Amino acid sequence: MIQVINRAIDILEFVAQDNKEPVQLYKIAGHVGLSHSTTANIVKTLLEKNYLEQMGRKRGYRLGIAAFQLTSNPFYQENLLTAAKESIEELAQTLNETALLAIIQNNKRVILHQVECNQVLKVNTVKVAEVYNASSSRLLMAYLTSKDLDSLLKAVGLPSKKVWPGAETRAGLENELSKIRKEEFVQLVSIYHTVGFSVPVYKDKTVIAALSVFVPESRYTDSHKGKIAKLIRKAAKQITGGL
Repeated sequence: MIQVINRAIDILEFVAQDNKEPVQLYKIAGHVGLSHSTTANIVKTLLEKNYLEQMGRKRGYRLGIAAFQLTSNPFYQENLLTAAKESIEELAQTLNETALLAIIQNNKRVILHQVECNQVLKVNTVKVAEVYNASSSRLLMAYLTSKDLDSLLKAVGLPSKKVWPGAETRAGLENELSKIRKEEFVQLVSIYHTVGFSVPVYKDKTVIAALSVFVPESRYTDSHKGKIAKLIRKAAKQITGGL
């Protein structure tokens, strides 16, 4: 067990040497002196824990968000965060509700940056969540390539009818994702009694993140949607412009 921990640390340190460039599995195996299969098993665990991120089947791996969260290292998605932080903070302050920026990584919804409101009742959102349970990840799924969507569904399966009514079949899911792309907007009342709103953030016409606002269901009124939709779209446009 101690040897496996040592090997895992060796792998992280090796990948961290040049985190801007993905490191292929055969190079990692050669560095740590392990077989391809043994290295792959360790890497798989590090992926599941978000300490590594896979950049593609053949491109290799780089450090994941969990590795940077250990020290609050700002390098992870640095350009995106630099462009987004001020707009997210302004959005959260204007609405006095929780606002965040999220991506899909390793088939999970991962929060890159979050600003909480100062109200007594506020939404506490976990940094890593299942993709079907958040408005941000539903939105991001709508912009995945067919290949990436196939890969995600192979890993997590289709949502149940209870979790996402109408999306429990592949055809149903495709229809729901088409609606999201058309509207460029998601509103989701979750099982945790929160109402989430999400819009896309673009870079070079490609969606790279989701900007979201969360409101406790007990505080939500019909007038919220119009106001939040207007302000969240404005903030997303500012972030896109900054990129």
